Amino acid sequence: MTETDEIKRIDQLREELHLHNYNYYVLNAPVISDQEFDRMMRELQDLEARHPEHFDENSPSVRVGSDLNKNFTQVVHRYPMLSLGNTYSQAEVTEFYDRVKKSLNEDFEICCEMKFDGTSISLTYEDGKLVRAVTRGDGVKGDDVTDNVKTIRSIPLVLHGSGYPKSFEMRGEILMPWDVFEELNRERELREEPLFANPRNAASGTLKSQNSAVVASRKLDAYLYYMLGEDLPHDGHYENLQEAEKWGFKISHIARKVRTLQEIFDFIDYWDVERKNLPVATDGIVLKVNSLRQQRNLGYTAKSPRWAIAYKFQAERALTRLLKVTYQVGRTGAITPVANLEPVQLSGTVVRRASLHNADIIASLDLHIGDMVYVEKGGEIIPKITGVDLASRPAGSEKVIFITHCPECGSKLVRYEDEAAHYCTNETACPPQIKGRIEHFISRRAMNIEGLGPETVDLFYQEGLIHDVADLYDLKAADISRLERLGEKSAENIISGIARSREVPYERVLFALGIRFVGETVAKKVAKAFPSIDALAAATLDDLIHVDEIGGRIAQSIIQYFANGKNREIIERLRKAGLKMEADPSLTAAYSDKLQGKSVVISGVFTRHSRDEYKELIERHGGKNVGSISRKTSFILAGDNMGPSKLEKARALNIPIIDETRFLDMINEE
Repeated sequence: MTETDEIKRIDQLREELHLHNYNYYVLNAPVISDQEFDRMMRELQDLEARHPEHFDENSPSVRVGSDLNKNFTQVVHRYPMLSLGNTYSQAEVTEFYDRVKKSLNEDFEICCEMKFDGTSISLTYEDGKLVRAVTRGDGVKGDDVTDNVKTIRSIPLVLHGSGYPKSFEMRGEILMPWDVFEELNRERELREEPLFANPRNAASGTLKSQNSAVVASRKLDAYLYYMLGEDLPHDGHYENLQEAEKWGFKISHIARKVRTLQEIFDFIDYWDVERKNLPVATDGIVLKVNSLRQQRNLGYTAKSPRWAIAYKFQAERALTRLLKVTYQVGRTGAITPVANLEPVQLSGTVVRRASLHNADIIASLDLHIGDMVYVEKGGEIIPKITGVDLASRPAGSEKVIFITHCPECGSKLVRYEDEAAHYCTNETACPPQIKGRIEHFISRRAMNIEGLGPETVDLFYQEGLIHDVADLYDLKAADISRLERLGEKSAENIISGIARSREVPYERVLFALGIRFVGETVAKKVAKAFPSIDALAAATLDDLIHVDEIGGRIAQSIIQYFANGKNREIIERLRKAGLKMEADPSLTAAYSDKLQGKSVVISGVFTRHSRDEYKELIERHGGKNVGSISRKTSFILAGDNMGPSKLEKARALNIPIIDETRFLDMINEE
């Protein structure tokens, strides 16, 4: 073929493969074999490699992903992604219906939909092409995960048909189907990796992977359920979804329009049973007023729309046999008992394990090996045992007694006063604690070392490359690139991420060390009071308990940490590796008591700093961030679009509301 012919063939293959993706993943009606699809894809990739000048970011070839790591940038939502109010009974559904009827004072329709249990996504299309995919985040802004979302084959990269707006947004749920979830956990179990608790967690974790090739391999799915924009085809929400399906979006065919309460209840009752046969996880029903005009008239509360509500299904319960109890060791040494069960179908998946939480729970259930136990699993939790069928208890069965020694290293367990958990205190030689502390150290809010995760940490530990957090700074690219599933590019990214972590400020290093009970906020307080690691190591109990929010338990934990010679050795190695072991003098100079004793609520969208930056400024100047308004609130730092309910409550309690310019003047910050 000539060069011109090859370019034409690329365009032809892209168009055909987009259509075949739609047929297979949205319509479930493929018209060619998998082998033929793969042959066409290989041909496209070969031609694209020969013609990089004809690059298209929405080519079907991006579906396979890449191993290039990248940061997720934060994007402010054009329309805030609010959560729905939850109901749990038909009486509460009736109250919602009656409120809508009274507020509208005209006829209305309700669109009944499944509440899919995945992770929310916002997709922006311009001129028929996907340009951005953003997670829900905090509802105001989320992470840009466009490259990862492009690997999900049920999400169209290029729309087909006509009539779609020039620019609009589709919202939906990224899901991991039950069969994919089961297979993923089977593979993780064989590799002795931590299992995902449920498909929602698995989908969310996958979507935030730094490696889009991993995302592609996980076979995520998506259902789209809401369209936003200025020039939508219909006033009806349901009708807009039908149009969206014509353009290539995967829309659930379960949705129904109804007019009466009885029709709503019929829909709920039917799907409360039939949902168990769906290929993806669901945890309820969503009810939406269908007319967009009526939606606008009903408006919003601070947290949720008044025109929609979620009805949550009751947790399913199953009866199965307790085979044995095993024990897991966490990062802090906390011991979690786990019930191993005869496999039983529950909420669409096969349950083999259930959390028993602690010794008190085991004692309260009076568990015996061989008991028939009741297991429940809601949408948010790992399965748990809620009761025992005592009538079927086997004669002479063995009572479950909580262990006295660590199952990993054999150390004697301790239980601290006022705590439910038992702990292994062998912090320096217990493998799960060592790996857990490294995972905490590299996490986003600590050292934020990109390219590393639990699986990589476990691999490095098993290979003998790391035994503590300081070992990370001795790693070489050549040591990493030889390992399974890692190559030169991944090794370079990891080494670069480790190098960048040397710039992390002292207070985050302090948090990253994983001192028991020293969380993010406490670490900032401690760093302000003791601006170097040496000053903190020399602090007495009396010095520590005089710091704001530091009580006896935290103070004792800090002293115990520095009394351990192994911990002091690690700190010295980290210091030699270049980590910041004292506060930046310029930041220390910026500390003040201008907001001392003041409790501040942040609300709205800001232009000069992010919400996290404002929280940091409040703490730096002695103030305290609080989440809700009360009589104890000193003032509200308000940006644009402050929630109406917060505004109303602030006025009722006569609490001052200040904007960001006035706030920055208060603390003398530019």
